[in-house]
Amino acid sequence: MKKPIRFKFGPGALVTAAFIGPGTITTCSIAGAKFGYALLWGLVFSIIATVVLQEMSARLGIITRQGLGEALRKHFTSPLVRLVSAVLVISAIGIGNAAFETGNLLGASLGIGSLVPTANLSVGTWSVIIGALASILLFAGSYKLIERVLIGLVIMMSLAFLTTAFIISPVLADILRGMFVPTLPAGSLLALVGLIGTTVVPYNLFLHASAVQQRWNKPEDIPEARLDISVSVILGGLISIAIVVTSAVAFFGTGIAISSGSDLALQLEPVMGGWSKYFIGVGLFAAGISSAITAPLAAAYAISGILGWKRDLKSLRFRLVWMAILLVGVIFSVIGFKPLEAILFAQAANGVLLPVIAIYLLWVMNSKRVMGSNTNGSLSNIIGVVVVLVALGIGLRTLFHVFGVF
Repeated sequence: MKKPIRFKFGPGALVTAAFIGPGTITTCSIAGAKFGYALLWGLVFSIIATVVLQEMSARLGIITRQGLGEALRKHFTSPLVRLVSAVLVISAIGIGNAAFETGNLLGASLGIGSLVPTANLSVGTWSVIIGALASILLFAGSYKLIERVLIGLVIMMSLAFLTTAFIISPVLADILRGMFVPTLPAGSLLALVGLIGTTVVPYNLFLHASAVQQRWNKPEDIPEARLDISVSVILGGLISIAIVVTSAVAFFGTGIAISSGSDLALQLEPVMGGWSKYFIGVGLFAAGISSAITAPLAAAYAISGILGWKRDLKSLRFRLVWMAILLVGVIFSVIGFKPLEAILFAQAANGVLLPVIAIYLLWVMNSKRVMGSNTNGSLSNIIGVVVVLVALGIGLRTLFHVFGVF
């Protein structure tokens, strides 16, 4: 008897919580301010690409009972390839997430600071408080607790940004045109790559492959896992689209420069009044703290898997990894240091890692020896090849940008 498919937010919410962070809010805000709705089609593609890759990652985790890092380590038998894989994962996800954690904590701090200005606390102090809350949650070692908290934060983000986009009353026909009629205005290539790159991120593949094992354990569960990731990523994509739309309405054509998502609140005041800072503040706080939780968690799963350590929330090595990521983020945010060099290095490593992981997933998902009867179908392979080609393009463009080629 076929198992009925039931929807309930699960590990997919961790993926959404991870990729909707302060960096995504800033990227979407700048794209909307500079190019209006013209690049929304890039987000639509990003949603499809993310669902495809994350579904493969989930299937790999459920069928093999391995995390993505562990699978890479076991399937690459050459010592040199194993070493290169380990260096890539540690560079892109370990060092990268430590650098990005600073932005996550600062974003959450700016959000909560705008909501409770009477507290008169500095951004650095808020960063310490938020870092402490994240560490308490992770140290508890309960996957169910982490999942529930992150589901709540995703719902909070959804309400904040989708409601804001609805209140400002954009023209629906213009939004649909931007979503389904690809255009590339002059000077918009880097913004397009940014929109795709903040959605299709390597560390979510490591996070998801491990997280699904906490919820599902047999092939019959794959349809539920597929529905969970599809709904969660589409919801995350709608949040990103809402941010682009909001920024486009507030800034496009005005000539006003925008440097972060927090700039939205001031520009929306004529439309939303004093409520604007609360909606944007809630969204920025939820995005920041959710990413501040998932970035260390993803790094711990990835590094533990690639080094052959136990992937257990309560194991010492696992805890030491996420503690190190979180501590670096707190220290840098307190002293006001922006780890630009580390971020550029991580971006370069991610530019190499993303196509490597995409190619690996496509290969392993077609291996009957590994996946049995749960290999890719023709449609998954076609979309997967397109995603791999785009991942290669994103990777090359990221490397060119980091090294100043163009």
